[in-house]
Amino acid sequence: MIKDFIGPYVDVPAPDVYTSGREMAWIMDTYSMAVGHKVPEIVTGKPLEIGGSVGRESSTGRGLAICVREACKKLNIDLKSATFVVQGYGNVGVWAAQILQDRGAKMIAASDSKGGVYDPKGIDVKKLIEYKQKTDKVGNYPGTKNITNEELLTTKCDILLPCALENQITGENAPKVKCKIEGEGANGPTTPDADEIIFNNKILLLPDVLANSGGVLGSYFEWLQNLQRETWTEEEFNKKLEDKMVKAFNAVYEMSQKYKVNMRTGAYMIAVKRIVDATEKLGLFP
Repeated sequence: MIKDFIGPYVDVPAPDVYTSGREMAWIMDTYSMAVGHKVPEIVTGKPLEIGGSVGRESSTGRGLAICVREACKKLNIDLKSATFVVQGYGNVGVWAAQILQDRGAKMIAASDSKGGVYDPKGIDVKKLIEYKQKTDKVGNYPGTKNITNEELLTTKCDILLPCALENQITGENAPKVKCKIEGEGANGPTTPDADEIIFNNKILLLPDVLANSGGVLGSYFEWLQNLQRETWTEEEFNKKLEDKMVKAFNAVYEMSQKYKVNMRTGAYMIAVKRIVDATEKLGLFP
């Protein structure tokens, strides 16, 4: 049904909520059968056996963790003594949490669609993953206190990572948010009115268009490998991701500081400038 609307140089789908490498494999196979030859570059997020890329699965969470790390540098926060909270203990939240924990940070609360848990002494990321795999939830994890989604979002911490669905931090609960950095692992978790409140409360918000762009970069890297029929090592993949995420973070941060605006506005200003510059060079046709 969508064959005529997608293509390697037109629109390349990737997995999102409730889809995985399995569905991407189906799309690749169906499209390839329709055109009469193998087209691995038609989708990204594929299984490794059919052209997927190592590093792609962790790329969104890794990119988020990189942005958080860079933000901590700007605010002089030592990651080794920092606390963080994760809303949405799925692919993005889990990978970001694991990478931050590996750097010394402590997860004190986490949630999924069925509830949340809290322990000021810290919750081991890997053990919580294993618990969720067995029970299909994070709730009732031994040694923790069960908390609601609202309580989790307003838990005092250094870093808050909303990695679930949109519209989670609103004008109503934004005044209660008690973190220093908010990193949007999800798409649109902060409403426009909450954005203003977060900014006025001196919380550094890392917008989704920047903070979770590691996934799009990961898809781009997989697409490049497929086009060139190459296979990168995980080290190569992660190094390229690191370089681009750090460069993007610094560009957005510098723009926001220069014009005294929040990071989301800074990101949009960069995007608009790039479009204007390109349009001027290309001219108008017809």
